[in-house]
Amino acid sequence: MRLDINLATRPYEDAREFWGRWGLGVGLLGLVTLALLALVVQGWSKAGRDRHNIAGLQAQIAERDKERAKAQAYLDMSANRSTRDQSQFVNGLIQRKAFSWTRVFEDMELVMPSNLHVISLRPELDDQNQMELEMKVAGENRNAAVELVHRMEGSKHFRGAQLTQENQSSDSSGSVVIASVVAIYVPDKLEDGK
Repeated sequence: MRLDINLATRPYEDAREFWGRWGLGVGLLGLVTLALLALVVQGWSKAGRDRHNIAGLQAQIAERDKERAKAQAYLDMSANRSTRDQSQFVNGLIQRKAFSWTRVFEDMELVMPSNLHVISLRPELDDQNQMELEMKVAGENRNAAVELVHRMEGSKHFRGAQLTQENQSSDSSGSVVIASVVAIYVPDKLEDGK
C-alpha cells in the first residue's frame, strides 16, 4: 500500500501537543476569570449593603436635621429668645470655666522646642465652640516657631496650627524672632470626672 503525503500543501499537525500546551493555559485563564467574577459579584454585593446603610444613615441625618430645625424655630420665638440667649451665655461661661490652664501648659510643654518660650497665651471660643489658642512665642530664629507648628500638628491636643505672624526685633542679647501661632486646643476627656 502506497500513501501519498504532500507535506508542502498539508503540513502535519500534532493536535495532542497543541491542546496539551494551549489547553492548560486556556483552563488557567478560565479559572482566573471565574475567580475575578466571584470577586466582582462579592464587591457588588458589599457595595449594595453599603448603599443601603448610607441611605439609612442619610434618613437619620435628615430626621435629626428636621428635629433641630423645629427646636431652633421654637427657640427663635420671641417668648423664648431671652431664655435661649441666657442659656447660651451661661453655657459659654461654663466652657470658659472648664478651661484648665495647668493642662494647657502641660500639653504645651510636650511640643515646645527648647529654644522657644511663650510670651503670651490667649484662649477664645471660635464660631464652632472650639477652644482656639492664640500664642506669641519668642526664639532665636524662625525655625523654632516652624518646628513648634510641626510638633503641634503631630500632637493629639492641637489641631490646625498655623504660624500667622512673625517679627524680628533686636535687644541687648541679640536678634529675637517673635511669632504668633494659632491652634485649636483639644483637651483629653476626663475619665475620673474631675
